Amino acid sequence: MSQIAPLARIFQPPRPATQSGHARSQGWVLRFAASEKLRLDPLMGWAGSGDTRKQVHLDFPTKEAAIAYCEARGISFEVEPTPKPAPIKPKVYADNFRFGRAENWSH
Repeated sequence: MSQIAPLARIFQPPRPATQSGHARSQGWVLRFAASEKLRLDPLMGWAGSGDTRKQVHLDFPTKEAAIAYCEARGISFEVEPTPKPAPIKPKVYADNFRFGRAENWSH
């Protein structure tokens, strides 16, 4: 039986929606793709599989370090481009009380 090389995904995690900082979005993450389908456990009814690689995620400081790790171990990979963050429109508190305001008051 031949061993199929696992497929990995290398990406930069997005900023959490509940946080305004960029603390955990600077590094790169390597995650393995699922190699088998989920199956239903007959006793408990939970979904699971024998694939333990999809539980593993590795953090790297740079994209090049993650690529070097995959190449050294013969792991096929794909690199996802980093999405550009949407520009933030500056808001001014005084605009809440502006004369001729078209929007409803939010508080």
